[in-house]
Amino acid sequence: METQRIREMIEQGISTSFVEVEGDGTHFQAVVVSEQFRGKPSIERHKLVYAALGDAMESEIHAISIKTYTDDQWEKLKK
Repeated sequence: METQRIREMIEQGISTSFVEVEGDGTHFQAVVVSEQFRGKPSIERHKLVYAALGDAMESEIHAISIKTYTDDQWEKLKK
């Protein structure tokens, strides 16, 4: 699976302000920034991303490392 397709799937499933996906075709890393994450623990944030990726998690994506942030958290991290 291509990184652009994963990015599109995340953007379609979650209201995001920033998504970056890197990987080698089977192992991926994603940074996802969304206000939908506000007040949610890490596990709940990851579940939202997994839900956006749907069946691809079982068939096309062998492994994905996900970092999730709210807009405020992302802005602080970038400074």
